[in-house]
Amino acid sequence: MAKPKLRDLPDLTALARPGTEIDVRVTPGAARDRIETSDEAIRIYVTTAPEAGKANKAVRALLALAMGVSASSLVLKQGQSGRQKRFVYDP
Repeated sequence: MAKPKLRDLPDLTALARPGTEIDVRVTPGAARDRIETSDEAIRIYVTTAPEAGKANKAVRALLALAMGVSASSLVLKQGQSGRQKRFVYDP
């Protein structure tokens, strides 16, 4: 899997506190990798297809990049096979 590019990523470093739960809405198979934020939600678009956990890995890597943390410190707590996901930051 290619490393996500830094362009157009929002600054999510405020979420990098131990125990923080991050709810995201995922769209796999998008035209390009990107993150959109609003007052009530974080939407993550990845180009990876939703097969064998590949999209989950891509989402975790992109979210970690925007947060400025390592991908291994983000744990997928809920939504392994759905579009609504909950990650927990556990350094």
